[in-house]
Parts: sequence; C-alpha cells; structure tokens
Amino acid sequence: MAFNIQELMSQAKQQYEGLQKKMQETVVEGSSGGGTVLVKMDGRKQVLGIKIDPEAVKAGDIEMLQDLITAAVNGAGQKVDEAVQSSMGGMLGGMNIPGL
Repeated sequence: MAFNIQELMSQAKQQYEGLQKKMQETVVEGSSGGGTVLVKMDGRKQVLGIKIDPEAVKAGDIEMLQDLITAAVNGAGQKVDEAVQSSMGGMLGGMNIPGL
C-alpha cells in the first residue's frame, strides 16, 4: 500500500487549522473557593475574564485571594489541556497514518 506524503501533509494542515479554530472557540471556566473566584479562558489559554465575589475582597485576606485566583487560573488551564487532548485524539484517529 503506497501512501502519498503530500496528501498526508495537506490532511495534517487541514486538521491543524481546524484544531486552531476550535481552540479559539473553546471557552472553559475554572473556579475556586466554592465559586468565590471564577476564571474564563479560551482554548489558547488566554484569560477572557475573572470574577471575584465582593465578599472575598471585604475579608481583606489578600494572600487567600491570590491563592484562589491562582487555583482558578490553573483549573481553567487544566480544562483547556483536557479539551486539546480530546480534540487531538479524535483528529489523529481519522487520519489513517500507517504505523500509528
């Protein structure tokens, strides 16, 4: 069975472009402190917005608030990684690459 490298490269490029578009459209949320901090992030790990419960600010515990923001950002980043892995698995399954 012969395989055409140009056709394979073209297919890979189309898949990559499709993945890039999907990542731009993907939006995930990470939260911490039972919803005290909520972070929205796109599939390229660009933070789209952060919401902080005003009660957390009133408490005056800056270190706790910093930890909550860090946890929410990391949680959103992990969800992006999971979305990428899921998309990549589906992509590679449809490519019929010999030896994979």
